Amino acid sequence: MPDPARESVAKAYPADNPAVPTPCYIVDTAALRRNLEILAGIRARTGCRILLALKAFALYRLAPLVRDYLDGTCATSVHEARLGREEFGGEVHACAAAFSEPELDALLETCNHITFNSFSQWHRFRDRVAASGRPVACGLRINPRQSGAPVPLYDPCAPGSRLGIVREAFEGEDLTGISGLHFHALCQQNADALERTLDAVEAQFGDLLPAMQWMNFGGGHHITRPDYDRDRLCMRLEAFQQKYGVQVYLEPGEAVALQAGVLVTTVMDVLHNDMPIAILDTSAACHMPDVLEMPYRPDVRGAGMPGEKAHTIRLAGLSCLAGDVIGDYAFDHPLQVGDRLILEDMAIYTMVKNTTFNGLRLPSIALHDPEEGTTEVIRTFGYEDFRTRLS
Repeated sequence: MPDPARESVAKAYPADNPAVPTPCYIVDTAALRRNLEILAGIRARTGCRILLALKAFALYRLAPLVRDYLDGTCATSVHEARLGREEFGGEVHACAAAFSEPELDALLETCNHITFNSFSQWHRFRDRVAASGRPVACGLRINPRQSGAPVPLYDPCAPGSRLGIVREAFEGEDLTGISGLHFHALCQQNADALERTLDAVEAQFGDLLPAMQWMNFGGGHHITRPDYDRDRLCMRLEAFQQKYGVQVYLEPGEAVALQAGVLVTTVMDVLHNDMPIAILDTSAACHMPDVLEMPYRPDVRGAGMPGEKAHTIRLAGLSCLAGDVIGDYAFDHPLQVGDRLILEDMAIYTMVKNTTFNGLRLPSIALHDPEEGTTEVIRTFGYEDFRTRLS
């Protein structure tokens, strides 16, 4: 099925656009809006509330657009929570593996919901919450032991996970002051994975749910992907809310900006060591770390799998890391110094995770509005951005 978001990107910025410096992340505001409209449709149909997971996409220049469609943001730290409150507005939810006392105090001034990852954290801070004077809803993160993530690195329900409370830990605990439960067990998955997780949640924690006011289904829902079964999602959301009388929250990150941006890069050199290798002015390690962490092979516009076209070339990054390699790709023609390439789906988990390792300059950030035909570079980075991170 054609992906309209990607088609929009393809029309939006040709690789040789001189208005775009490289390396540069470019966010397509029309594609982002389409994703937001899909999510808003889920909200309207089911009555659920949807929060932007700032860990995936936090481009606050676009906060006015995001808050027109979503209910707020979810955060994993004090800084994310503050950004959510000051820039995006709406509800602010926080959930992390652990909080310190200063962090908890700051979150109590910022958040509407705070979810604790253990009973020890809840016991430590419940009196502090009660004394804050703010109506902060408190929840507990549960671990349904239903693994769904495609790789262990992203599996919160793997054996020995530090994330979430297993069912047996609830025995003998007083849940006074707890108004909701939270789970996050998915990663880039469809509604069938959510159904399996909900079955596990209900089987293990169903006796606790009637006493709750809200339930947070976390993130990992690829709702805006073309093949996502949104009807199935809506039916399960509606049934769950009706059965238990709770307000359901979703926290998509990738789904908000899926296929809504690219990374434009320039070939700096082409060398040969068993095969042609193109050195780019970007870096997998620094500018798209999930390529190495997950790992995965990003799509490159106009390129195919090795051997599919006449010239197979390895795309490699600029850092000193020997494994700073994006992948092997086939092109119709040999790459030359000065050629520009477009790496797809680079709005998510890039700007929020990039680093200045080796002192490499961070990619610029640009917005493109295909409806207006405008491209605006909204942020460039230089030496001071590198220097001020150090002492």
